[in-house]
Amino acid sequence: MATLDYVEVPPYATRLRSDQSNHDVRPAPKVITSLPRPEHSPVRGTTTATTPLSPTKAGSNITSMLLTSALQLPSNAPAVPRMYGVKQGTPRLLSTRDPLSIPITTTNFRRFVAKSGPIFWLQDRIEEIILWKRSWKYTLVWMAAYAFLCYFPRLVLLIPHVVILGVLLGTHPAIRKGENLDALPPKVTQPAPPTQPSEGSAEWLANLQAIQNLMGAVSDAHDFAVIWVPYFTYSSPYMATILSIVLATFLLMILAVNALPMRATCLVLGLLPFLVTHPFTQHSLIPAIQSGLCPLLNGWRSRALRVVDDDNLEDKHWRTELREVELWENERWAPGTTNSSEEKSKTEGSWSKTHLKPGERKAWTRGRDGWSGVPGDGTSEVSNLTFSLGPGWYFVETEDWRPDLEGSWAGPEGADEGGWVYTNDAWLDPHPYPLEEWKSAGSMTRRRRWTRRIYYNPSLSV
Repeated sequence: MATLDYVEVPPYATRLRSDQSNHDVRPAPKVITSLPRPEHSPVRGTTTATTPLSPTKAGSNITSMLLTSALQLPSNAPAVPRMYGVKQGTPRLLSTRDPLSIPITTTNFRRFVAKSGPIFWLQDRIEEIILWKRSWKYTLVWMAAYAFLCYFPRLVLLIPHVVILGVLLGTHPAIRKGENLDALPPKVTQPAPPTQPSEGSAEWLANLQAIQNLMGAVSDAHDFAVIWVPYFTYSSPYMATILSIVLATFLLMILAVNALPMRATCLVLGLLPFLVTHPFTQHSLIPAIQSGLCPLLNGWRSRALRVVDDDNLEDKHWRTELREVELWENERWAPGTTNSSEEKSKTEGSWSKTHLKPGERKAWTRGRDGWSGVPGDGTSEVSNLTFSLGPGWYFVETEDWRPDLEGSWAGPEGADEGGWVYTNDAWLDPHPYPLEEWKSAGSMTRRRRWTRRIYYNPSLSV
């Protein structure tokens, strides 16, 4: 009896067309896909930061223009806030408050911009303490105060009195003017400080800029959290495993709670952010650890992203063959003054696709050699890319381009945390980090590989 020998098909093999009676030779269909978007990627690359606009120019109708362009409301919407339940003394619920209206939204938004200054002032003071921006002595005082409260937790009840006393003593006329308290006339009434900045002033525009940045931070946090929502709403096949792990760790934590000293635990957890944000930790310790563990961490991150992508695949993807297409992102470093003050303190220069020299590889290329580029001028303004996929091959609809974080194509050293591989001026000698001699020479380059999966479905081919 004859037996069948199965041969493993190499990944670079090309599928041959069947020899049918109709010998119609058709060119491969052109598939247009968008270029990778590094700003929307789950991995933040080391791209050059842009300069934020400073609140220097005032516009009288900036709020109305902003809200009018963002909202499309009916013309009969009310323009004056309605007071429901005020006469009866009942609280106003969200369901009985003012309907959505551009005039009401504009009025409330202007009020919020003018009155939100203390919120962002407090945010700046907290950042100065935690990020060691003001002085190491200033931060150490707050760390000592927190440690004191950890060992005497009942003193937390005195915090409101301490805050009020600090405000009263800080604004006392004798302390502010440096005069003797007995020399002041009795019953001196100080003028009340201004409660809010005027619309269009520098302070008002600074509040508006802070609100803009806060909205972006909230949106980024939401985009990060929404990725993990399916794993907590029974929308993922891994839900049974997650539930088992959580129950097992919960039972272990019940046994460990009584053994943990709460004061010492709160002390360690509270002082840990100060240690992480210390300049020595950020500029020396963490980079040294990352340089040693970068290949391992990049491998874990790549596998985690692949698990998320596999979880989003549909049945039609699992039942067929999957392959990968690749794309290369190219940038060049140029010396000069950077836009970011933080980056300027490290090194003067910036990475950009606009720094690529005429005649060399384009910003986006299909090959590693860099000579099969995107049609056009090669700048970052190119938004689409045309791929010639074989008949029956299509891009996976549930996922987008992913950066190759491991960088195994460049050698055993791999890539940095963003997937970039750094090379010299001639795109040779790859390293996972830029060399100082390249910076001294005034020019260096880097590449990053992007991949996206395709699947085979002959039933959809025409």
